[in-house]
Amino acid sequence: MALRILVIPCVPGTPDLYRRAVRLSQRYKIHPYDGAILAAAQELGAQTVYSEDLSHGQTYDGVKVVNPFLNHPD
Repeated sequence: MALRILVIPCVPGTPDLYRRAVRLSQRYKIHPYDGAILAAAQELGAQTVYSEDLSHGQTYDGVKVVNPFLNHPD
């Protein structure tokens, strides 16, 4: 039986990432942790973040948020 390892991309916490996270949190009036998630998503080139904490359908500097628990056709 072959062993499969799931590789999940990670972004190291750097001063630049934290500065971008703070800027995002201040600009959009969101929690700094959410700003860090969005900053990391941007760095990885993600276009979508799934979250129930951020505004469904809103785009934060190029990253669109989708609430996976809502039944929306978009």
